Amino acid sequence: MKVSEILQVKGNILYTITPDQPLADAATTMAEKDIGSLVVMEFGDLVGMLTFREVLKALHENKGSVGGGTVRKHMEDHPITVTPDTEVNEVRRIMLEKHARYLPVMNAKTLLGVISFYDVARAVLEQQSFENRMLKAYIRDWPAEEEQPAD
Repeated sequence: MKVSEILQVKGNILYTITPDQPLADAATTMAEKDIGSLVVMEFGDLVGMLTFREVLKALHENKGSVGGGTVRKHMEDHPITVTPDTEVNEVRRIMLEKHARYLPVMNAKTLLGVISFYDVARAVLEQQSFENRMLKAYIRDWPAEEEQPAD
């Protein structure tokens, strides 16, 4: 399975923010949309990722307040990306090794979407469930052996 297949199932809703917007605006958007990340775009280019992890760090640094900083100050400015052709097993490896819960999907310089750890887990579970049903159907429909005549 490839990333492109996950994106097809997920749909194409994508939330972005610019790096110079206040972090408070980003936190509000994330809360209102019930999302865990925002892609940071500037002049049509991916320049960073902001996840709930960075927002929580800002809350900690500011003793419970998001503070007056911008997204640029808190974002991950070198996000790991994948392509539509990246295999899901490779995505799983990257997410586990890099502790990344969200990965932007890029086709050259074009942002196609973001996949989350949840999206990958759901896709793998659905694939395994499908394979399981197919194997059970195959076993259930196994042709009966013909009895051999006695000599």
